[in-house]
Parts: sequence; structure tokens; C-alpha cells
Amino acid sequence: MAGDYHRKATIQFDDLMSEKNYNNVQASNQAKLALILSTYEFARRLAGTNVTINSLHPGAVATDAPLKDPDLSSFSRMMYKLVSLFFLNPEKGAETSIFLASSPDVEGVTGKYFIKKLEVASSPESYNQEIARRLWEASVKLTGLEDN
Repeated sequence: MAGDYHRKATIQFDDLMSEKNYNNVQASNQAKLALILSTYEFARRLAGTNVTINSLHPGAVATDAPLKDPDLSSFSRMMYKLVSLFFLNPEKGAETSIFLASSPDVEGVTGKYFIKKLEVASSPESYNQEIARRLWEASVKLTGLEDN
């Protein structure tokens, strides 16, 4: 699950974990871009298998997750409660995920990005295979896993 705010992000390899300069919005956007880049890299690496992998933007979904942030101000809590009235409920937000997991319409489709059950283009940077490769290598190093 990614998100459309990936379009506002770049991968900051010099501060991948946002340890030097943390901004929650930038970190979230970068994470969404990293998810899409990783999805496309997995799709390339799994080509020729029966495994499919796709990314999606579920839409703005009303959950109580932001309200669990102890640093969220009272004003921000009130604003979230107000604007979330216009968000999707969790059931609607899950529709694209369920579609991708179960619909024969997308059987065999891999390495794509979806919004509202439709395949759409992600950001130009998300298709950069050199960035995806570097991110893959950084992920392998950070997790201590072997690259295979």
C-alpha cells in the first residue's frame, strides 16, 4: 500500500532514515515512493514466476490512527476529526486492495500502480531503475538479509 503523495518525494540516500533532518510529511512521502520503487523492483525480480505484486493508493481513509499520536495538538485532533468526515470509510478504502488480491481482471498483472481499481501511472521518479536498485541495496544492508 503506497499513496499518491509519493509524487512529491525524492529518495534522500544521504539521509534515508531521516535521522539528520526529520519532517513527518517528507518522511511519509519518501516512504510511499520507496514502497512503489520496491514494488517495481520486486516485480522485475519475480518476472517469470506466478507471483504478482502491485502498489495502490487507497484514497484518504478515515481511521483513528492519527489520533493515537501523543504529539498531535488539540487543534490538529479537532481538524482531523472534521476533515475525516469527507474521507472514505475503511471498507471503501480497502476496495482496491481486495480487487487486486481477488479479481480475475488483474490476474497476472504485476508491477503496476492502482487508484480506485484503475491502473494509473505513478511518478516519473518511481520508474527510475537506478534509484530502485540503490534502494534495494540499501534495504538489503539495513535488514541484514542476503541479496538473492
